Amino acid sequence: MMRFKHSNPVLTFSRHFIVGFCALILAVAAAKAEEPTGLGDALPTEQLSQIKIVGFGDSLMAGYLLPGNAGFPQQLETALHEKGFNVTVENAGVSGDTTTGGLSRIDWSVPDGTDLVILELGANDALRGISPEITEKNLDTMITRLKERDIDIILAGMLAPPNMGEDYADKFNPIYPRLAQKHQIALYPFFLDGVATQKDFLLEDGMHPNEKGVGMIVSKFLPLIEKTLDALQKTGTSNG
Repeated sequence: MMRFKHSNPVLTFSRHFIVGFCALILAVAAAKAEEPTGLGDALPTEQLSQIKIVGFGDSLMAGYLLPGNAGFPQQLETALHEKGFNVTVENAGVSGDTTTGGLSRIDWSVPDGTDLVILELGANDALRGISPEITEKNLDTMITRLKERDIDIILAGMLAPPNMGEDYADKFNPIYPRLAQKHQIALYPFFLDGVATQKDFLLEDGMHPNEKGVGMIVSKFLPLIEKTLDALQKTGTSNG
C-alpha cells in the first residue's frame, strides 16, 4: 500500500517565504551594484584625470627674457585651464638648445608620467647652419624615444631664416611635415606663426617673442592642442 507523506502547510509557507525574501534581497543588491554612482556624470571629463604636458624646446619655449609667468608653457597652461582642461604644462625649454642638445637630455628632461610633449626644436640649428640631415635625424630619434615611452607628441615646426638661402630652406623646411607624416603625430607647422617679423610681438632683438607675442602663439596653438587633448581624454591617459 502506498503511503503519502503529508507536509505541514505552515512550514511549507515559511520555507517559500524565506526563499523568496532572500531572492528579493539579492536582486535588489545586484541592481544597486549596477546603478551608476553619478560621479562620472557629475564631473566634467577633464576633471577625471590630470593630463601632464611637457614643453620641450629652446629659448622660444623657455621664455627668453620674459617674466616667470609669461612664457609659452605658463600662458598655455592658463589658457587651457580657462577652457576647462585639467592639465599641467612643465617648462623644459633651454635657451640656445639645438636638436643635438635636446637629444642628449630628452630622456631625463621628460619625466615618467608625462602624457604629451610639445617638441619645439630646430631654430638654433637653422641659425647656425647645421646640416638639415643632422637636424632631421635628431628629431626623428627624439620622436622615436618618446613614442617608445607611449608619450603623445605635438611637433612644432620651424622655418629656416631667409638669410640662410633657398637651398638650405629647401632642405630644412620639409623636415617637420615629413617627420609628422612618418610618425603619424600632430604637427603645428610654424611655431612663430603670426609673430615672426611683427615688431609689436617681438623683443628688441627682433627674434624672440615678447609677452604679447607669446599670447599670440598660444591663441593660434590652442585649436590643435584642444583637439589633441580631447583625443587623449577619449582614449584615456596611460602614463598619469
